[in-house]
Amino acid sequence: MPPDAASSDGSFPATWLHPASLGEAADVQRELASRVAAEDDFRGRAIERIAGVDISHQPRDPDGMIHAAVVTMSLPALAVSAQADATVRSTFPYVPGFLGFREIPALVEAFRTVSAADAPDLIFVDGHGMSHPRGLGIASHLGVLLDRPTIGVAKSILVGKPAEPLGPEPGDRVPLVWRGRTVGLVLRTKRRVNPVYVSVGHRVSLESAADWVMRTVRGYRLPEPTRQAHLAANEVRRRAAAAV
Repeated sequence: MPPDAASSDGSFPATWLHPASLGEAADVQRELASRVAAEDDFRGRAIERIAGVDISHQPRDPDGMIHAAVVTMSLPALAVSAQADATVRSTFPYVPGFLGFREIPALVEAFRTVSAADAPDLIFVDGHGMSHPRGLGIASHLGVLLDRPTIGVAKSILVGKPAEPLGPEPGDRVPLVWRGRTVGLVLRTKRRVNPVYVSVGHRVSLESAADWVMRTVRGYRLPEPTRQAHLAANEVRRRAAAAV
């Protein structure tokens, strides 16, 4: 394997997770963004298991501990079939646009404990994918590192503006446009509730990403994999605090 190539077994250069500076981090983001596949590529596999991932942390934690959770769910019931978690001390500063370098090491560590039988075919990430200043939000970053299909589902806009007003019905969607190109979709998942912002992570098309989000909504603003991962990550953080 070439030294600059990611692989499905989790092998990749250390700088892709732990750059030495903000300048190197930006270079890594541009390099990995060039590897993002924005088309459906499930490698001939049926989507049978999906996962939600999220992290939790204490903003004022002097130790910078990041608590990550991976929640795997079966289709079509969306029943939780497995959970993995990890707690990792972050070594990267909190800088908007570079949060992946704080959060992804814990997520990668959690994924290392996921069994082959529970490995998801599609991953929902709480955050942005290609809708990022350098085209590599946390969903794209994680997708390229794991070489798995990922979808970014964010609760607020990082870059861009809606191309037009969004309709009121669940499933209504409009392009999220930045610098003259579509970087995501503004998606209504529930009436009278703020939309979510869906973007390509890796190996998924934008329309498929939005369709998968709607397919997994169960009465809440967030799709169920993301919601369950959020709850699980908070529980990991509480357990860690109680153990101190």
